Amino acid sequence: MITGLGGSTIWSSDVNNLLPFYRDIVGLTPGVTAPGFALFGDQAAPALAVGTHSEVRGRASDPYRHIVGLNSTDIHGDTARLKAAGVEFIEDPNDQGDGFFLATFVDPEGNLIQLYQFPG
Repeated sequence: MITGLGGSTIWSSDVNNLLPFYRDIVGLTPGVTAPGFALFGDQAAPALAVGTHSEVRGRASDPYRHIVGLNSTDIHGDTARLKAAGVEFIEDPNDQGDGFFLATFVDPEGNLIQLYQFPG
């Protein structure tokens, strides 16, 4: 039986194009690392991974097809911190309704990443 999301992986021609960005700039902590692969967070919960894949070449050709969402407890503060580090945002934090905020930024390979802040 399928029970839900286990995680999402962003593949690259070289994981070293993405790993420093997600670890050092975004601030995610690798929970599992192996040559060509890193999983951020707890491997027993839905998590984001980055890795090297032999079939991936260059920047994302259609970055709107798959967008990864990361939770934030301070979307405005996280956006300011990431912008100060040079991260490009294509959508600043905005209220989507009922206090759910969303912002969208671009990683080094052109993948779109969203920050979510849920009410409460």
